[in-house]
Amino acid sequence: MGDKFQYGGQAVIEGVMMRGRRDVAIAVRKPDNEIIIDERPVNSITKKLPFLKWPFLRGTVMLFESLIIGIQALAFSANQAAASEEEELSTWEMGVTIAIALGLGILLFVVAPTTLARFLYGFKSIVLINIFEGIFRIAIFLLYVLAISRMKDIQRVFQYHGAEHKVINTYEAGEELTVENARKYSQLHPRCGTSFLLIVMVIMILIFGFLGKPSLLVRIVSRIVLLPVIAGVSYEVLKLSSKYCNSPLMKVIIAPGMWLQRLTTREADDSQLEVAIQALQAVLPAGNTEVSPSAAQDLTDHKLQECER
Repeated sequence: MGDKFQYGGQAVIEGVMMRGRRDVAIAVRKPDNEIIIDERPVNSITKKLPFLKWPFLRGTVMLFESLIIGIQALAFSANQAAASEEEELSTWEMGVTIAIALGLGILLFVVAPTTLARFLYGFKSIVLINIFEGIFRIAIFLLYVLAISRMKDIQRVFQYHGAEHKVINTYEAGEELTVENARKYSQLHPRCGTSFLLIVMVIMILIFGFLGKPSLLVRIVSRIVLLPVIAGVSYEVLKLSSKYCNSPLMKVIIAPGMWLQRLTTREADDSQLEVAIQALQAVLPAGNTEVSPSAAQDLTDHKLQECER
């Protein structure tokens, strides 16, 4: 049987992190052009508590575990880049940076849109108010992405994001993992975290519509407290959209997320594809660099192109 595990990862500073069944690998190109790979086991809580793999629970677990793994990967890649300047980031400095980033995220994507929606309380329809809150949230997100995409360092990260997708698309199409093969594949992928974020913002509109019109403080707190629930629902939608992306309904559902990925990915060069390939190879079962033909039938490039349209 072929390996049907859905591999995924994220871009980091001058590199790519890939997550496998049991391991996480972070491949980073150092300033001297050497590619260094850091491998570590995935110590998922679902191993001790299997019920957390159930639908709607697994999405919440994946969200928190992905945040932890992603932060660790970013810290490792940042230190590899800083090593060239003999200025490695300390644990304390990284902790402060992460805390500030999380605080700004809550301020921008929870407090700001919820506060703006408060000025619409003159409307009788809570549904309309929540729709506008969702529009404000998506607009802020788009402006944020557009703003940071002008930064040279972020453009490099977006290129590695594209490299991650191209390499996973190559693997899921059943082809050997080579730079030549990866070049021809799309930089977009239906299971991307960017698509997940957009689904989260849409699900928030639907769920918050049942909460009435509480005070501003209660609205803000409820948005934060309910994030795990929203993440669980959004994860199931993302899984379904990837599995059935050729259906007309799913094409409509995933289209905005695929369009949005054009802002968070860039075309990767060969050196970046090489890094992404090494990251994925590090978490694949020994000797397995391609999906078997039987397992690849439902994961062809044609399917990915159909999802993209």
